[in-house]
Amino acid sequence: MSRHITRMTIDDAAHFTAEKRAQIIASYAPHEVEARTKGIPVLGSGRIYPVTEESLSVKAFAVPDHWALIGGLDFGWDHPTAAVELAWDRDADIVYVGACYKRSKATPLEHAAALRPWGRFTWAWPHDGLHQQKDGGKTFRDQYDEAGLNMCATHAMHPDGGYGVEAGISEILTRMQTGRFKVFGHLEEWWAEFRLYHRREGKIFKERDDLMDATRCAVMMLRHAVDTAAMDGDWRDEHGYGRNETTGY
Repeated sequence: MSRHITRMTIDDAAHFTAEKRAQIIASYAPHEVEARTKGIPVLGSGRIYPVTEESLSVKAFAVPDHWALIGGLDFGWDHPTAAVELAWDRDADIVYVGACYKRSKATPLEHAAALRPWGRFTWAWPHDGLHQQKDGGKTFRDQYDEAGLNMCATHAMHPDGGYGVEAGISEILTRMQTGRFKVFGHLEEWWAEFRLYHRREGKIFKERDDLMDATRCAVMMLRHAVDTAAMDGDWRDEHGYGRNETTGY
């Protein structure tokens, strides 16, 4: 190897006193702290979710039976097909991203085989799921439904019937800012996208945003989430759902 990247954090700057480090950190906007003090990269003209990782990250835990689940999908081929699972504590109105998945150049059958063990809940999907293959074949939505995923009857929409991207982003950002959106800390692929999810010249940069799109679809359709206790008991016993205290899955 001819190159090596060494990341230095503000804690490695031994010539600063603890008081000086705290003063420097306090001078930065909250969404700049990771980049300026820990070397975590930020691209483009601005992060779409300008909040700190510390405010979102939680240690994985077993999801209680009375919480509701929903999955979110983003379809792809050359760029990955992505999926997330959300657990919703309806009493506190807090959403947790508990699992994620990304894979390129695989068929709906292959993706569905990987996702079915997550649970028998509903899957939200984007508008392009209505597209048919060039030979006039079935839509993406129907292919996944026939492969065993319980797909929502319609593409992801807000309760008022709209499906604007910016409205979905705004809903998630509001949840983040009010402590009602959390993410399991071990989901590195999700965090990698979150760190680089940004705008260029005011527009969303549409690369490496597959899990972000899947998350947005699922949040938009939270009203279709399914109680974990309502899942088939035999399935839950077979897969040990909710009993792994390390991952929660």
